[in-house]
Amino acid sequence: MNKLKPALLLVSIGTCLLFSFNKSKGLKDYYNNYFPIGVAVTPNDIRGNEKSLILEHFNSITAENAMKMGPLQPGENKYFWSNADSIVEFGVKNKLKVRGHCLVWHTQTPRWLFKDSAGKTISKEVLLTRIKNHINTVVPRYKGKIYAWDVVNEVIADDTSYFRKSPLYNIAGEDFVEQAFRYAHAADPKAILFYNDYNTETPAKRDKIFKMLKGLLAKGVPIHGVGLQAHWSINNPSREELEKSIEMFSSLGLQIQFTELDISVYTGRQGGQLIAGEKAKEPAVFTPEMEQKQLEKYKMIFDVFRKHKKHITGVTFWNLSDKYTWLDGRGRKNFPLLFDTELKPKKAYYEVIKF
Repeated sequence: MNKLKPALLLVSIGTCLLFSFNKSKGLKDYYNNYFPIGVAVTPNDIRGNEKSLILEHFNSITAENAMKMGPLQPGENKYFWSNADSIVEFGVKNKLKVRGHCLVWHTQTPRWLFKDSAGKTISKEVLLTRIKNHINTVVPRYKGKIYAWDVVNEVIADDTSYFRKSPLYNIAGEDFVEQAFRYAHAADPKAILFYNDYNTETPAKRDKIFKMLKGLLAKGVPIHGVGLQAHWSINNPSREELEKSIEMFSSLGLQIQFTELDISVYTGRQGGQLIAGEKAKEPAVFTPEMEQKQLEKYKMIFDVFRKHKKHITGVTFWNLSDKYTWLDGRGRKNFPLLFDTELKPKKAYYEVIKF
């Protein structure tokens, strides 16, 4: 039996300890001096193998769907708290920051919100009262547990018009945005309140969002931050447009958070959807070419995030791993996250922590 010399033995032990320490380091630990690293979760994620992955790599969570008005209040004054409560309790128990998402949105909103008992469209006053009642019920329930809320989500149009012509806008005009923030602030004065939207690196839409926020701030509306959703792909955004967005919105004195980050391996701004009527001809495969382009995009994005860390107060991934992603529902299997279908780190993960 060979015997190690004392000095060699110490080096060997030291090397093993160093390797063990580095291996145990999670994504959140690498970014400890930059900003919290979050993830959108479902009730199923907070148990089993997914739970372990969350606790290893993330220090902030967002409910993917459980706090949206439709799932939370499917009938007027009839609340379904179980899923939202379980996610908040998981966050509090494990000392994770918890973001609330979202209070007012045109999608996943129950039909009763816009109709009276006879099925007729309600007045502006009734709509604002219902929004206020919802906010005054939900926000205080989690006061002191949820540190930030996406108060209003996606009200700016993608086309040449200004506001999205949703039922919210058609009934209340622009006023529902201002009032929602005022209601939320009154319900929890310590909560950080965000406006949240996508395609914020598209110049035309970015300018409209900037205009709206600047106008609301001038009126003293309590908006503290802007959530840039970051549903991106391997061919967008450019570094130039990403940096310009950070600089523009931070010039308003607002916190910047990237709230729904994923990078589709397909081209286009909305991920992997097929052309209408087209069917996938073969099962989707995560090719080496996709992997290379994705890791390059992730590397660029996090380089920019670190550069602008003084303005960024959080980065949240939209879903945990490629095992489940909301983008799978857009036509074919997608692979947009840092962990693969077996919950293992992808090459892009190592690019994100290599700095």
